[in-house]
Amino acid sequence: MCSCHQSGHHHEQETVSRRHLLKTLAGGTAIALAPGCASVATAFTPSPAQMAQAAAPAWDQLKQQQRVSTNSRYTSRVNRVAPRVLRAAGENPSDWEVQTFDDPSLNAFALPNNKIGIHTGILDIMENDDQIAVVLGHEVGHVKLNHSGQRYGQAAATQLGLGVAGAVLDSRNVQNSQSIMQALGLGAQVGFLLPYSRDHELEADRLGLRYMPNANYDPREALTFWTRMANAKAQAAGSPPEFLSTHPADATRINFIRQELEVMGYRV
Repeated sequence: MCSCHQSGHHHEQETVSRRHLLKTLAGGTAIALAPGCASVATAFTPSPAQMAQAAAPAWDQLKQQQRVSTNSRYTSRVNRVAPRVLRAAGENPSDWEVQTFDDPSLNAFALPNNKIGIHTGILDIMENDDQIAVVLGHEVGHVKLNHSGQRYGQAAATQLGLGVAGAVLDSRNVQNSQSIMQALGLGAQVGFLLPYSRDHELEADRLGLRYMPNANYDPREALTFWTRMANAKAQAAGSPPEFLSTHPADATRINFIRQELEVMGYRV
């Protein structure tokens, strides 16, 4: 047998073996990371109390780093709406802290220790209290559903799965194992963790919409607000493709909200 043929045969066997190993790893990783196999992620998910304890220093640091607004043009609106939304969510407003930050960006956020921040930039595009309630209800929903804890659990489970895959690659001396691990990591991020975050965004939208009628706000204003938000973002830096974003595309979100409003009995 000529040496060149033997070398080619050896290369072919190595390629097939590597393909088989990658297929096995991909299958095993997919099983470990699949949303249906929630037990693995649940084991890593901290309780709301644990998340609240961990988030407390971050909130204090945030208030030191960012300027808290004292402009009544903004704070009076937020302070008027927040208690009504919290009561509608079954919460005691005195157990929460809602701060307005002097920041031009289109942003609002929640920490798991009952803290909500809203930027003056996003308040500037809100036409009425109903639209403020849209965003505050959404952020309350994130906290109530322990989304921060769930994301932590999913990330920990993903790292566990990738760690197992890396150990298998190293034990078998697979060539280009570092590149393979990078590909697996990207696949987990784009294919699983980011969509999971987008699901959280829509879950928070759904819950926030349910709070609004109980707080005497019109949930149909959610459509108006998110349309304004989409236009404002388009005039700014734009948005990444939906599959590379932790948030759903504006059209996806608006369509979802329209369907939810119809379920709630509203004509839109």
